[in-house]
Amino acid sequence: MNSDIKKILEDNKKWAGGMKKVEPEFFSKLAEQQNPKFLWIGCADSRVPANEIIGKQPGEVFVHRNIANVVVHSDLNCLSVIQYAVEVLKVEHIILCGHYGCGGIAAAMGDEEFGLIDNWLRHIKDIYRFHKQKLDALNSHEERVRLMCELNVIEQVENICNTTVFHNAEKRSQKLEIHGMIYSLEDGILKNIINRTI
Repeated sequence: MNSDIKKILEDNKKWAGGMKKVEPEFFSKLAEQQNPKFLWIGCADSRVPANEIIGKQPGEVFVHRNIANVVVHSDLNCLSVIQYAVEVLKVEHIILCGHYGCGGIAAAMGDEEFGLIDNWLRHIKDIYRFHKQKLDALNSHEERVRLMCELNVIEQVENICNTTVFHNAEKRSQKLEIHGMIYSLEDGILKNIINRTI
């Protein structure tokens, strides 16, 4: 077995043992049922671990991640996660979280070709096109990428609010809040940008 995988398995045993020491019933309670209040839709970037940056334990956050935290109406995987979270798990909050320094956003703003992912980044290129004048008025590429990260969060929150899942929850008067947040890799702080509530 590969030494990296051996290390992962060893670290897992240490983690599980540590959790049992702190709370002996942790895993038996966790195995019974998941009952999260939160659905996290975030970027697949390894530097943005959902549970850790919001101080939540396993079982407290239902998570979906993809390149650049995109929510599009043709992505049945993401829509299925949202539907399951809202209709079955009855989450009360959907957190759509982007992050500054997102490679997907930066790639979408350039002209370089990356292959298959270019089709996915097309959604972000559209956001750039919608806000081109405002973005081009900024002084530096870094400022443009930062603003694009924020604009992408706002767009994806709106996309969630335009799903049939959200509209059906509205019809049921189900308690549901959508929060658009951005995470700073530089200091680990989350900033709330936009909220929508049923």
